[in-house]
Amino acid sequence: MFDHDGVSDDPTDRDAVTVIDRREAVRRVSALLGGVAFVGGSSLLAACQREREKPPAASTPAAPAVQAPIGEFTTQDIALLDEIADTILPATTTPGAKAAKTGAFMALMVTDTYKAKNRKIFRDGLVTLDAECRKANNVDFMTATPAQRLALLERLDREQKAHTDARTAASKARTRAGATKPAKSSRSADSTEAERFLPDQRKTAALGTETSAAAAVTADTPAHYFRMMKELAMLGYFTSEIGCKQAQRYVESPGRYDPCVPYTPGQKAWAGHA
Repeated sequence: MFDHDGVSDDPTDRDAVTVIDRREAVRRVSALLGGVAFVGGSSLLAACQREREKPPAASTPAAPAVQAPIGEFTTQDIALLDEIADTILPATTTPGAKAAKTGAFMALMVTDTYKAKNRKIFRDGLVTLDAECRKANNVDFMTATPAQRLALLERLDREQKAHTDARTAASKARTRAGATKPAKSSRSADSTEAERFLPDQRKTAALGTETSAAAAVTADTPAHYFRMMKELAMLGYFTSEIGCKQAQRYVESPGRYDPCVPYTPGQKAWAGHA
């Protein structure tokens, strides 16, 4: 049974309530970050439900706080994800993504919710990101300076933005083409029509490269690996206790409904009520 604030009166239900809260937080933040466009889609919620249905783990003696591997992600991979996330969401007046253990969250969500194709893109992306850092700075990402890390991720963010915009343009073009062409039109013809709508700059290689024009991005092109990383970093951080209660303003059970409240520029956003 639950009381009026949604918390179980039965102490044995506390673990279930915690999972439900996180699940609802994931739903709300994923909607904020793009809804169905979010890589992993509704599988994010399905993974939370699977986690809820797992039997409780047997009690074991306390062990040192060492991050265990998750799926195909090694301890080193998770440490790298922590540093990537912390570069995106660094500590300021509030703790950053690393303090919220966002790297482990990212690894878990990729393992539990991504399809095999997207899991490969994400994991290959970790290797590519490290290689790009070595190419630019002669050191790997883990030993790069904060300034070197930031410069690299800013470049990758511009690259993923161009890539994502091109996929969106191609998808819209395919929709328009499908509405005007006979049903018997082939998929390849639709793809050709979609490519016609792509801005020229979207057909070229990423910013800062010396290569010739790359293959045009189409609606079927997979999402960019850094888009996946950025999405999961934000999702993991803003659904964590640190993200909800310190980076945002959070009230578990508001006592009354206030339709209008004073606002001072620079105030933190309210965390979604879970």
